[in-house]
Amino acid sequence: MKYLFMVFTFLVSLASKFLKHNGIKAVVAENLLLKQQLFVLTRSRKRAPNLSSFDRFFLGLWSAYLDPRRIKRVAFLVQPSTLLKFHQAMVQRKYRLLYSSRNRRTPGPKGPSRELIEVVLEMKRRNPNFGCIKIAEQLAKTFAFPLNKDVVRRILTTYYRPERGDGPSWLSFIGHTKDSLWSIDFFRCESLRLKSYWVLVVMDQSTRRIIGFGVHPAVAVDGRTLCRLFLQTINRCKLPQCLSSDHDPLFRFHQWQANLRILGIHEVKTIPNVPVSHPFIERLIGTIRREYLDHLLFWNKADLERKL
Repeated sequence: MKYLFMVFTFLVSLASKFLKHNGIKAVVAENLLLKQQLFVLTRSRKRAPNLSSFDRFFLGLWSAYLDPRRIKRVAFLVQPSTLLKFHQAMVQRKYRLLYSSRNRRTPGPKGPSRELIEVVLEMKRRNPNFGCIKIAEQLAKTFAFPLNKDVVRRILTTYYRPERGDGPSWLSFIGHTKDSLWSIDFFRCESLRLKSYWVLVVMDQSTRRIIGFGVHPAVAVDGRTLCRLFLQTINRCKLPQCLSSDHDPLFRFHQWQANLRILGIHEVKTIPNVPVSHPFIERLIGTIRREYLDHLLFWNKADLERKL
């Protein structure tokens, strides 16, 4: 009697679904969706099933015809790693659309030849004090070959590795001898809605202590905004004697230079295009990305500031 009542109840509910608008499509889609789920779950695996492109296509297709109230009963559970990988793929897609060439049929420039690269590197090894402009001028005079200084700069950035001594770098030496030295740098991250934010990081180089973070949307950042972020980050902290920064154009604003003079802070610049001359803050940013921001999602500026 109990089973007959259950069958009767099921038939009544099924008939009520058929009488609704698009009821037949919903019932057929739900049955096909359950059948596809059964195929996936009955595979001979001892772990969570890996969904193929075929499975994802049909699960998404059948769920489009379901009643929204039924989706949460037949939906698959999504792991956090899947959601994070999807967000990273969307971020890469965003930057690819923003900065890649629109005309994909036309190939880009081939770049400098191997002979030119060897000549530039050999001149730099024999004349370590020569800059990009000097090297380009000397090659143009010697070989009557017009060469742009930006080409020389890209060659040196990619291929030139100067010989380093066994002792510490100048920045490490200054950090251990000075009483107070802070490092400052920017990095960029993306929210769940693919909105970009600049994050200002300030750390004490001697003690490796994080002073604070400043967050700002990735719009036109001027000198006034940079000064405001810096003052908010170092709030209620004793000012340092020196501040280490790289050659980012953000740190060349007149307001920023004037703010450092008013605060009585001496700015120490790193070597251009050499990240190892700014090692501690670069290592900190990499650790924040790998061990924290790559494993979570944030909604907006307030959420990112709270999590940092």
